[in-house]
Amino acid sequence: MKKTMLIVPLAVALIGAATAAGGGTAKLKGSITADGSSTVGPWTTAAAELYRKVQPDVRITVGISGTGGGFERFCRGETDLSDASRPIKASEYARCREHGVKWVAFTIANDGITLVTSKQNTWAQCLTTAELKKIWDTGSKADSWKDVRSSFPDVPLKLFGPGTDSGTFDFFTEAINGQQRRSRSDYTASEDDNILVQGVSGTRGGLGYFGLSYFEENRSRLNDVAVDSGGGCVKPSRATVQSRQYKPLSRALYIYAKRDSFRRAEVRSFIGFALNNQARVARNADFVALTTAQAKRARFHYNTVLRQVR
Repeated sequence: MKKTMLIVPLAVALIGAATAAGGGTAKLKGSITADGSSTVGPWTTAAAELYRKVQPDVRITVGISGTGGGFERFCRGETDLSDASRPIKASEYARCREHGVKWVAFTIANDGITLVTSKQNTWAQCLTTAELKKIWDTGSKADSWKDVRSSFPDVPLKLFGPGTDSGTFDFFTEAINGQQRRSRSDYTASEDDNILVQGVSGTRGGLGYFGLSYFEENRSRLNDVAVDSGGGCVKPSRATVQSRQYKPLSRALYIYAKRDSFRRAEVRSFIGFALNNQARVARNADFVALTTAQAKRARFHYNTVLRQVR
C-alpha cells in the first residue's frame, strides 16, 4: 500500500441498542481520521467502502505511515483510529498517557506474514525458521542462496522488507530472530508493499515478506514460501492462519480507537458496523476473517466499552 491518504465518503448508521447488529437508520455527519499499518489500512478502507452504500455524510481518511508512525500520531491526539499489525508497545503506551490519550483496542482480522520469492525461483519452496534467522539476523553473512542451504544454487540473495516503523517488521523480527527490531539492515526497506512486490518479482534471487493479503493480490507475480518451524512445511492460507498451524508467523490485526473519539456517534458506529461485518470486509479485501470465537469476543468487548462511555 502506497503512503497516500485515502479519503472515503462514509455513511454510517447510529448504533444504539442495535449497535452490535450494525443496525439503525439515523443520519450522521462528521469525519474520522485513521493512520498506521500498511497491512491493516486496506481493511479499514474496505470497511469504509461497505458504508458508502448507506449514507455519504461521514468522511473517513485513512493514512499509511506504518504501525509505529500511526501510534506516534495517535498518541499526540492527531487521529481517531490507529491501524496496527501488532499490539501497542510500552513506550507508545507511555507516550499516550503523557498526552492524556486513552484508548481501546479491537481485534479485527487475522494475518500470516508471507515469505515471497520471484517466479524465477524454483528452489526455495520451503525454509526452516533456522534458515530464516540465518538470512535475516543481525550480522548475517548470507549473500547467496547457497549460503542458506548448500543444495541451493549460487544465486545472489537480494532482500526486501518493511521499514522499521512497520508492525510487520517488529512481529517478524521477534518471531524469527528472537527480538523485535533485531535484523540485518542491508536490505531494501519500504513501507509501500507495492515496492516490495515489484522488487521481489523483478529479482531472480529476491526474498521478501509482507501480509498475506498482498501476496493474494500478487499471486501471479510471486511464489509463496512454506515455513517449517519443526513440524513440517506449512504455507500461509486462511485455514492455516486461523488455526495458527502456520507458525510462528500467524498474528492478529487491530484497530485502536481513542476513547474521546469513541464517544462520537460516527466513530463508534463505524467500529460497530465493521466488527459486525468483519467477515464480509475480510472477504472483500482478501484478509483472513476472525474465527467465530474471536468475533464473539470482539462484539462483547465492543458492547462493554459502549456501556462505559455512555
